[in-house]
Order: sequence, then C-alpha cells, then structure tokens
Amino acid sequence: GLPEEEFPPLPKFEDAKIVTIRQKDLRDGLRKTSYAISTDETRYVLNGVLFSFKDNKLTLVATDGRRLAMLDIELEFPRSHEADIIVPTKAVTELQRLLTDDGEVKVSMGSGQIAFDLNKTLLVSKLIEGNYPNYKQVIPSEAKERVTLERETFLNSLRRVSLLASDKSNSIKLNFSKNNIEITANTPEVGEAKESLAVAYKGRDFSIAFNPEFLMAPLRNLAEDEVFLDLIDEMSPGVLKIQTPFLYVLMPMRISS
Repeated sequence: GLPEEEFPPLPKFEDAKIVTIRQKDLRDGLRKTSYAISTDETRYVLNGVLFSFKDNKLTLVATDGRRLAMLDIELEFPRSHEADIIVPTKAVTELQRLLTDDGEVKVSMGSGQIAFDLNKTLLVSKLIEGNYPNYKQVIPSEAKERVTLERETFLNSLRRVSLLASDKSNSIKLNFSKNNIEITANTPEVGEAKESLAVAYKGRDFSIAFNPEFLMAPLRNLAEDEVFLDLIDEMSPGVLKIQTPFLYVLMPMRISS
C-alpha cells in the first residue's frame, strides 16, 4: 500500500450534519429500493438514491420514471439536519457491500459530499447535484382494489409465465376475478403461457398489464411472506405494499385488445 503521507487527504467536512443509522436498517432500505435507480445517464439526477431526512425519518427513494421504490426509516435528528441529498449509484452499490446486520453507520453530510463511517471503513462520495423530481405526485392517493398475494408463489408464477413474454411487447397480463388471478403472456408464433393463483381478492373483474421484470424486481428484494397490490384501473399505476412503510409504484402497459 501507499505510505501514509502519500495518501490523498480526506475531504474536510466543515459543519457537517451527522446522523446515526442502524446498519441493518440502511442495508434493508437500500436493498428494497436501489433496483429502481435509473441507468439513463441523460437523467443524471435519477442515477442514485434520494436520501430525504425529514420529520424524524429518513425516506429512501429510487425511480427511473416508469417505476418508483420508496421506504421510510424511523430516526431521531434535529430539525437543522433536515436535508434532501442524492447519493450516486456507485456509492450505493459500495455501501450495500459494506453494510452488515450489526452496529451503526455514522452519516456525515457536508457541502456536496457525504461520508459513511462504518467503524473500520470510511466511504466518502460526491453527491449528485440537482433537484430530485417531486416523487410524491406519482403515488396514487387511494386504491379501488386490493389483492393480497403470497410473495414467493406470485414471484415464481411470474418467473415461469414471463419466459413467454415477447421481446417486442415485453408485458405480462394479470386478469383478476373473485379470489383468483390469472397471469398470461404470449409470443406470436410461439404460444401462450398461463397460470392461475388463488388469492384474497373480492373486487371487480379486470385486467392490467405490466413489464414482468419491473414487477418481479421488488418481489425478489422483499423478504416478507405477504404483499399487497393496490390498483385503481387498467390505466393507473399499481402500488405494491407490505406491512411496514414501503411502497413500489409501477406504471401499467397498454393492453392490446
């Protein structure tokens, strides 16, 4: 390694705002949100996770414009530490590698940069400059229908059926009827895949289509046995929820009749 005097000096964090978070909470929060980060470099403010410190909670948000993942972590910090900062993808990935289920991480926010102190390791990153879009406006206010799903069973069905989703349409259709969901995908010239699942659902019959990969991503990263899918209609975003403060908003795809 380099002799100590040749190391580049660590950035000085003058008047840094410091917040302490349980490593397990942050690790869990990033796992449940970071897959929705945008990889489109022209929308650089979306190339990271928003850390919003407000009202004694940290809200983590990631979106690529077609879907949005959001999670709250209860925290205590002074009002003067309230801030919205965007942590870039590279730092988020590295942080997820470093975080464990034990101990705490000390987060220091300085001007244009952030440091995560994990006892033996210090991760320092520049922040993404710019304003994160108003993510609250894409969250539907209330649902008309709620489906209760067994996460693993639903994920496994989606996995199997999505194998026949054509590259062109890349969509999977969910048909809801009383206590039943039928999942279908088809590729012209190849055929159709169809599976039915018994679910807790008492609403009206209707169909909605989603990008299968986008629907499976949160299901893979959640650990809960039970998930709720809140729906309004065929053209409105679906919202996936669990018992704790997390939600995932997914834009539907057009159904070709």
